[in-house]
Amino acid sequence: MAYIDDPETQRANLSFIKASMREPLLTRDHEFDLARKWREAGDERALHELVRAYTRLVVATAARFRNYGLPMGDLVQEGNVGLMQAASRFEPDREVRFSTYAAWWIRSAMQDYILRNWSIVRTGTTAAQKSLFFNLRRLRARIESLSQGGTGSGNGLTKEGREWIAGELQVDVTEVEAMEMRLSASDQSLNSPVADGSDEDWQDFLADQRPSPEEVVIGMRDSRTRSQWLAEALGELSPRERTIIQERRLREEGATLEELGRELGVSKERVRQLEHRALLKLRQSMLKRVEGFGDLLADA
Repeated sequence: MAYIDDPETQRANLSFIKASMREPLLTRDHEFDLARKWREAGDERALHELVRAYTRLVVATAARFRNYGLPMGDLVQEGNVGLMQAASRFEPDREVRFSTYAAWWIRSAMQDYILRNWSIVRTGTTAAQKSLFFNLRRLRARIESLSQGGTGSGNGLTKEGREWIAGELQVDVTEVEAMEMRLSASDQSLNSPVADGSDEDWQDFLADQRPSPEEVVIGMRDSRTRSQWLAEALGELSPRERTIIQERRLREEGATLEELGRELGVSKERVRQLEHRALLKLRQSMLKRVEGFGDLLADA
């Protein structure tokens, strides 16, 4: 649905559109001359004349995107930004008309604005999603016209329809399904009532996934118990074995076998053997304190 501006904004937009249409069209030679003056000499008057002549292109492009629910004036402003970017990068020596070059920048600026503002959640984060967002409605309409209701009588695309669109846009079928679902829904506040006259909001039905106070207390107690078991098991190791476990397993960045070998005056292989033996001792010591190995694991 198109965005409807207030009367004052509509008058301002109409005034801008009329002014854009009054700007004279540029000949190819004059257009290139203006571009060279700006590019080579930094002539701002040439830049302004070049840009003003093509604001009509901005207006025409904005009209194509007016059904995305965003203000026409904002689309025009974003398009003008794209037009200015095109003017700053245009190379007249390539013998391409400025309108052809600028059209890409204008359309890209408007599309980025639509994707940023169409929903609170960013919609087109990949090239495939961007292509789907701007082409899905058109392709759905084409399917409907060809098959006379090929979208499943208003219940969404059929499997064949999704596969056809995926082939046309060179994307996965799963991405077509996700975008179809995304476009069929709109942003809604969690503080809005579930029904007219209801005292309950949508957020009242959101489940709290955080641990309960009881689970937090139990987790803290279990953690202290496991820490105590580990300390007791470490106390049963020899000083050298305890050093290896502490340096290799109980530090965020464990020491290497070579580093410990130099510190203890033994080879890397000997450190590895001592570590293996110490881990076996720890395992046996810890298992004596529990009924099953699962008791040593913290709840996810």
